[in-house]
Amino acid sequence: MVQPHTDTEPARASSRPPRPLRTWTVVLAACAGQFLVVLDVSVVNVALPSMRADLGLSAIGLQWVVNAYSIAFAGFMLLGGRAADLFGRKRTFLTGLGLFTAASLAGGLAQEDWHLLAARAVQGLGAAVLAPATLTILTSAVPEGPARTRAIGTWSAVGAGGGAAGGLVGGVLTDALSWRWVLLINVPVGALVLAGAALWLVESHSRDGRRLDLPGALLVTAGLATLAYGIAQTEAEGWAAAATLVPLTAGPALLGAFVAVEARTAAPLMPLKFFRVRAVSAANAAMFVNGSAMFSMWFFMTLYAQNVLGYTPLGAGLALVPSSLSIVLGSKLAPRLMARAGARRVAITGALMAAGGMAWQSTMSAEGTYLTAVLGPGVLMMAGAGLASTPLASLATSGGEPGDAGLLSGMINTSRTMGGALGLAVLSTVAASRTAGEAGAQALTAGYALAFRVGAGALLAGVVLMLVWLPRHRRKQA
Repeated sequence: MVQPHTDTEPARASSRPPRPLRTWTVVLAACAGQFLVVLDVSVVNVALPSMRADLGLSAIGLQWVVNAYSIAFAGFMLLGGRAADLFGRKRTFLTGLGLFTAASLAGGLAQEDWHLLAARAVQGLGAAVLAPATLTILTSAVPEGPARTRAIGTWSAVGAGGGAAGGLVGGVLTDALSWRWVLLINVPVGALVLAGAALWLVESHSRDGRRLDLPGALLVTAGLATLAYGIAQTEAEGWAAAATLVPLTAGPALLGAFVAVEARTAAPLMPLKFFRVRAVSAANAAMFVNGSAMFSMWFFMTLYAQNVLGYTPLGAGLALVPSSLSIVLGSKLAPRLMARAGARRVAITGALMAAGGMAWQSTMSAEGTYLTAVLGPGVLMMAGAGLASTPLASLATSGGEPGDAGLLSGMINTSRTMGGALGLAVLSTVAASRTAGEAGAQALTAGYALAFRVGAGALLAGVVLMLVWLPRHRRKQA
């Protein structure tokens, strides 16, 4: 039987098992939305030089092409997750995707630098509304059990594939057409997914009488966005500058105020009871730590391929195709392994594989070959990342009531995004400290290698956390 998520659906429809075709069409729509969201985190990277030449962007402005998206994305994620529960998952999905698609069109047609930056911020807002709804729609449509685990594995694989495909897609579009198409490509794809979602998705939401916790929503959004802004500032200003320290201090203070408000309000945006559910709290902590290292893989591997080995943007994208396929394969293989070994063991095994790949990558040299300096360690890292992400997402969404599905989805996405943003800032600073301003191949390689060694250490710390904290058996739901 389908879990009682679709309470706005006629009773006769909710009383029978879901039709497989409709169920997997819903999964396809949710995965397509997730693919677009994750793709746009990385797809613009190879197009940045062309954007700068065309729109006259400054170095700081160029950085904000990426940061405007990521800050809005991280800041509004929890709000988007709760909106899906309260206002309808289908409605929220369509709203987020529509906003994302419209902002992509505006960004692709930008004539001034501020047009592009504003469009990227609105894109991030649309993504924050859309991303939690994708996982919520999926878990609402597929009954808990092996089928849901497989569906989450597909969702994880597609999301991982979006991040992995960013460099390749961006390189192809920039070389063949122009930088504008890294944004404009979202328009026809988004329109197609909107049409399919409007036709196939069934509305569902939590009808428990709760209203949106506005004070909590404002505090958590401001806190996450301020913290993300401070993290983004570290690359340009350094960790000791006032422009970095003020938001890095204010962000946690706002989040502390959010926790205080949630402890007292009758209908909190994020019930603190979730943190007493071991599977939810441990999985989110592990996703944050793992994301801090895994998010940086693509960034440094792309830089190494282009800046040291001399690959073109398109060549770098093609070189990472096997790694892209391995993360998809790991995500798809995870549900089968989870059925035999359990989510905890699979997550730990995946993190250990990724740590081994990072340690191998840290041995690279300026004269490295494709086989030993890109292909081998890349495949090992990405396969491990795929294996780890699916069980963590499954555990993180298994500890709440049906009406909290959107919020739990928003939490795990926020953990991954914030961990990735912090990790990239820290590892970029680590790499820069080793290169000491030198731009030669040897110096750059030394910096990238150090970043991978620190990333491997972070993943090993995540393994210890999972060994100690993740439950050995997932809690049964009533």
